[in-house]
Amino acid sequence: MDDIDAVGQAELVRTGKVSPAELVDAAIARIEALNPELNAVVRDRFELARVEAAGDLPVGPFRGVPMLLKDLSAAMEGEPLYEGMRLLRDADYRASATDALARRFLDAGFVVLGRTNTPEVGLLPTTEPHSYGPTHNPWKRGHTPGGSSGGSAAAVASGMVAVAHANDGGGSIRIPASCCGLVGLKPTRGRVPIGTDLNEVSNFLICEHVVSRTVRDTAEVLDVTGAPRSVGASRAPTPRGAYADEVGIDPGRRRIGFLDADPTGSSGLHPECVAAVTEAARLLESLGHLVEPSFPLQWADAEALVRFSSVWATECSYVVDDWAAKVGRSVTEDDVEPLTWALTTMGRGVSGPAFMGTVVAAMEEARAAAGWWRPDPGDDEAEGYDLLLTPTLGEPPPPHGTFDSTREAPLDGFIRSASFVPFTTQSNISGQPAINLPLHWTADGLPVGVQLVAAFGREDLLIRVAAQLEAAAPWIDRHPSVHA
Repeated sequence: MDDIDAVGQAELVRTGKVSPAELVDAAIARIEALNPELNAVVRDRFELARVEAAGDLPVGPFRGVPMLLKDLSAAMEGEPLYEGMRLLRDADYRASATDALARRFLDAGFVVLGRTNTPEVGLLPTTEPHSYGPTHNPWKRGHTPGGSSGGSAAAVASGMVAVAHANDGGGSIRIPASCCGLVGLKPTRGRVPIGTDLNEVSNFLICEHVVSRTVRDTAEVLDVTGAPRSVGASRAPTPRGAYADEVGIDPGRRRIGFLDADPTGSSGLHPECVAAVTEAARLLESLGHLVEPSFPLQWADAEALVRFSSVWATECSYVVDDWAAKVGRSVTEDDVEPLTWALTTMGRGVSGPAFMGTVVAAMEEARAAAGWWRPDPGDDEAEGYDLLLTPTLGEPPPPHGTFDSTREAPLDGFIRSASFVPFTTQSNISGQPAINLPLHWTADGLPVGVQLVAAFGREDLLIRVAAQLEAAAPWIDRHPSVHA
């Protein structure tokens, strides 16, 4: 079952060829065999999952398909949620309610097998929390699987499960997807519920979805998680139809901007990342698309990344204070990692008016950048571009320890990450959808992804072009050295 995607597994259940219990038992066996090498799953719920698989599961599109949840959001009532924090692990914090996202997964028929590793509060583009230790990249142990959804990405890439929950506040779906050779879509802001609806007010950067091995899995899960809803602080435009139906549809000839350098000019790109995006541009041209050097000039604004850091720090301070209230005691420097404490301290120093000014500036910049995209990709006469093509990352997956921080220099890892992720935060600021596709591998076998970005609300176009690339340069048969 490790080579059958989630859509395929669901079809096997629907046709009676396998039972949910058989799928779950097989996935548990794979996790038990591989997790000692990878440390991707930090908590299991195997016995509960077996009971659920043998019972009356919801008759959803993924009935009986096993999946994993990242240990950050997607809360399930009465079950542990630690967000990579030693504080919450030691307190054995239990969620008081099942949030909207987890409910959508469960209603779709997924069977949750456990929680995946994440850096503390999801702050870094790697997965090496003090609380649980590092997750290994299944393509090369000792190297990062990316972050903050690194545990989920390692689990899917190794074949433990076909899909796993992930979220993205600055690249945390696309970064590990690039590092682990997966499909990773960050949806449009407001497309998928973020925890509780109130939490949408606190952070406009974060999007929820999954990492997967196929475009059709990514699309069909988005039909589940991204279904229109009547409540929420922000809502994306209503989909034009089912995202699963976009797979295999000819996207037509698209005008695609091409960026193969750090837009701010602050760092150089690794040659493998340049090679990956150059090869992808040639492939797109061979498929009939027009690809030419161009990108929204706002992406070159280094001050935008400073504003992003300000919002990120303020959110970190909010999260730490919120967890302090939930566990019933104040959080001290000794309770959290050096970076978490440094950003918490920084965030507490940002005034309310300053924070609002930062958010307003980011929104204004996003509106200005929106003019680079065509208002309607179907209008070939309109000015602008349909998609933007970039490398996903600035370098291949580096070794563990690259983003470490100390009490003496707590921001070192955070600062180092800027050259690793020069292309992902911009679409979190603008709210636009973006997808990583695994189209390149280094000579020593490490994946290097490319990113496509679309206009606000246009996941449909991303899925069409992504599926076209998947058909032209299939990756499904490529397996890492640690694989089921």
